Amino acid sequence: MPKVKTNRGAAKRLKKTANGFKHKQSFRSHILTKKSTKRKRQLRGMKQVHDADRQLIARMLPNL
Repeated sequence: MPKVKTNRGAAKRLKKTANGFKHKQSFRSHILTKKSTKRKRQLRGMKQVHDADRQLIARMLPNL
C-alpha cells in the first residue's frame, strides 16, 4: 500500500479546527482601492469551510 499523501496546496490554505476547517476569505489580496471599508472589514479574519465541502477537504488533508 502506498503512503497517503497530503495535498500541500490545501495544507497551506486550510487549518484544522475542532469543528472542521477554517480558511482565509478571498477578494482581500489586491485591488483594494475600489472596495469599500465595510467590505474589506467584513472580509477580515477566518471563516469555517462549508459543510458540503468538508468531506472533500478531509480527503485532501488526511494527516492533519
